[in-house]
Amino acid sequence: MLGINGPEFLLLLIIGLLVIGPSRLPEYTQKLANIVKEVRRMASGAREQIKDEVGIDIDDVDWKKYDPRQYDPRRIIKEALLDDDTKPVSTGAPAAAATVAAASAAADRRPARVMERLGDGEPAPFDSEAT
Repeated sequence: MLGINGPEFLLLLIIGLLVIGPSRLPEYTQKLANIVKEVRRMASGAREQIKDEVGIDIDDVDWKKYDPRQYDPRRIIKEALLDDDTKPVSTGAPAAAATVAAASAAADRRPARVMERLGDGEPAPFDSEAT
């Protein structure tokens, strides 16, 4: 509650009672009660107004759908990389479907990368236009 712990709250309450005094205390407690009632009434009125204008109840909204953390690029890339799009072809599938699946799997495979090593004392290639 605003960074105030229990003993500090009690100290503020006692100081407030001494400043206000016992004669004005009922008046101020009634004002505080009226303010709390008014704030509650305004909050419920706002809720009803939203329900009337938008047509949905706030309790029925799926707030997870509007969470901006779901659009984190790192999470999206991670899910895309870990997502396995290859689906096994059933044994009863036509031969054409199995052939297409095998061809797409073969297209996904890349050839092995060839690494050429320089011999001892051989200078590295130099490109004068590269920066």
